[in-house]
Amino acid sequence: MRKQEDFSEWYNEMVELANLTDKRYPIKGMNIWTPYGWKIMRFIDTYIREECDATGHDEVCFPLLIPETEFKKEKDHIKGFDAEVYWVTHAGLNELDVRLLLRPTSETAMYPIFALWVRSHTDLPLKTYQLVNTFRYETKQTRAFIRVREIHFFESHTCHVDEADAQLQVEEDFVILENIMEHLCLPYFLLKRTEWDKFPGAYYTVGVDTLLPDGRSLQLGSIHHYRENFSRPFGITYEDEKGEHKFAHQTTFGMSERLVGAVVAVHGDDKGLVLPPDISPFQVVIIPILAKGNVEKVSEECQKLRQELTAAGLRVKLDDSDERPGSKFHNWEIRGVPLRLEMGMRDIDGGKVAYARRDSGAKGSMDRADAVDQVRSLLNVISHDMREKAKAASMDAIQDLGSLDSIPEKVVRFGWCGEEECGRKFEERTGLKMLGSPYQKEEYSGKCIVCGKAVEKPTYAARSM
Repeated sequence: MRKQEDFSEWYNEMVELANLTDKRYPIKGMNIWTPYGWKIMRFIDTYIREECDATGHDEVCFPLLIPETEFKKEKDHIKGFDAEVYWVTHAGLNELDVRLLLRPTSETAMYPIFALWVRSHTDLPLKTYQLVNTFRYETKQTRAFIRVREIHFFESHTCHVDEADAQLQVEEDFVILENIMEHLCLPYFLLKRTEWDKFPGAYYTVGVDTLLPDGRSLQLGSIHHYRENFSRPFGITYEDEKGEHKFAHQTTFGMSERLVGAVVAVHGDDKGLVLPPDISPFQVVIIPILAKGNVEKVSEECQKLRQELTAAGLRVKLDDSDERPGSKFHNWEIRGVPLRLEMGMRDIDGGKVAYARRDSGAKGSMDRADAVDQVRSLLNVISHDMREKAKAASMDAIQDLGSLDSIPEKVVRFGWCGEEECGRKFEERTGLKMLGSPYQKEEYSGKCIVCGKAVEKPTYAARSM
């Protein structure tokens, strides 16, 4: 299956061939994490934890079930999720007095407790995060990692003394995001959502979007500034230095297992996955090139190389199975291992190690004596090149749209005055979803594509996954 010919089928096939997930669980959209896919997700989680811990966030783990009484406290939030939640109505044979729901997200689970934790200005900022499963009844066609009903989810929740301090947290979230995306080699856009598409209950929402090869956009996560929109209904107040009681200002930042789907979609090719070195279960695979009379010697040298690389902190797989080298090459290409090393008797006699890069297909050789340093260097180059390639492809996918006469298949950039009426008309006429305007200033001069009013910032739209 060719990626450019039928991206949707290619994606499904690659996920299956690489054995990233098993979709045969008897509840649609609730898939099994297989060992290889779960290792990728765990590495991503590790980087999330590192970034959050380094910025003073504390990890928590709240219960899965939320009482309906707490869920109802925030009307806008209910309106956004009431069609997606799973309800628990019985405990054994006993009907519950208060219905419970499986968390679609955790505001209404955490904030009644935040009201107990936050008492004084000395308790702020409160910076927490958790990595948990959330549940949403996805009504569209499910797709591994991208559209599922049980979602592996990261969410940070913070409380602050005022709007300005909460805004500083939003800016810090952008730094955390960039550091994580560097590990994943993924490009992205920070787009401030329209009023009708922001997170239920938010003051504003910034979507984190990446572009897929078929011209669609994929939302990887979002960052929200709440102001006092949640602290008021949940009573999250603090006493300031003057003894006055004030409502806390809040933010959240969330991403999901869609990050795995994006890695598959953005980096993969017709041969299989292409994994960034930082999140690949194996960064290096060693393939012995055996021939009669040298099996023992080659195997011994490959074992030594594996031990040296492993001792240096690299994740290494020595494929000493009975399959032919060509079959091994194919198997590890499907799984996306960043660097393949090959050693045969000729390489050993010459003091060399042959290599092949998964990302570019480039081949060469390195000195055996410097293999550890050269492998490290190559993995760094692969990471850099993968992100630069993905960034270039992402920018090439964007087309400027000057009128509504013809709509390109790719992501479009255009002028919008900011009025909801014009935005709604654009979506109705084009069938595209408005993603919003760049959060960070982007040079642009044009007119609203609907009403003709002069505008100084662009807006982006695309078909969404």
